[in-house]
Parts: sequence; structure tokens; C-alpha cells
Amino acid sequence: MAVRACGLIIYRRLQSAPCSKVTDGIEYLLLQTSYGTHHWTPPKGHVDPGEDDLQTAFRETQEEAGLHASQLTLIEGYKKELHYPAHGKPKTVVYWLAEVKDCNAEIKLSEEHQAFQWLKLEDACKLAEYEDMQVTLKEAHEFLCSKK
Repeated sequence: MAVRACGLIIYRRLQSAPCSKVTDGIEYLLLQTSYGTHHWTPPKGHVDPGEDDLQTAFRETQEEAGLHASQLTLIEGYKKELHYPAHGKPKTVVYWLAEVKDCNAEIKLSEEHQAFQWLKLEDACKLAEYEDMQVTLKEAHEFLCSKK
């Protein structure tokens, strides 16, 4: 049976960005794990018994980044499932897209992570080593571009 995890691709819009392009000033939040290869990902984690996928995504975001659901706006219409092997077992990760309401909101890392960065799309893709995560970030960005 596949391991299931859920998370949120968190972004912010910087106020100083010019209004001419919707995607100017968008930065994505990536967290660096404090274990293994110290890879960079959005906040995510395993689904607990009795929890639905979206509840997991919000709980994990609160646990790993210190952002409460009330600080985020879930973006309707975006949901992405990734499938890949992890530790010899199939894994499914479901991501939603959410905007942080206050672009200066404090990020509070858990012990699972050692660093965080807000990054423009190109830089986020460089840090997210896995190709499927890079593709997911680009798709999320394109989705935001098409919103307005």
C-alpha cells in the first residue's frame, strides 16, 4: 500500500512588485529538512488516522512552518498529486496551493527542518532537486498566471 502525504505549496506576493504582471513579486516557501539529504520541499507530511487530506496539509503546515490555517488563503481549483518511490515503497503526495495573507508572517520551523527560504520560481526550482517538484512549482505558477 502506498504511503500518503499531503501539503501546501505556500506563496506570498511582495507589495513592492509592479502591478503590470500578476506573477511579479511571487515567492514560494521551501523548507530544508534536517535529516537525510537535507532536501528542500513545501511543508508536507503523513496523513494521520481519521484525518482527511486537506486537514493533513493544514496541520503539517502549522507543525512545520508555524503557519495557521487562518493565516492562509486556499486557492480554489489547484490540486496536484505526485507519485514516486520513497524508502522502497510507493508514495503519494497531494499538494494544494495557498497564499499567506501577510507576506511578513513569521515562519517557525519544527525540529524536522533546519532552514527556510522564500524564493522566486526559478530559484525555488533550483533548490527543489526533484524534477516532479520542479514541474509542480511551475504548474502552480502557471495556474496563478492564468487566474487574472
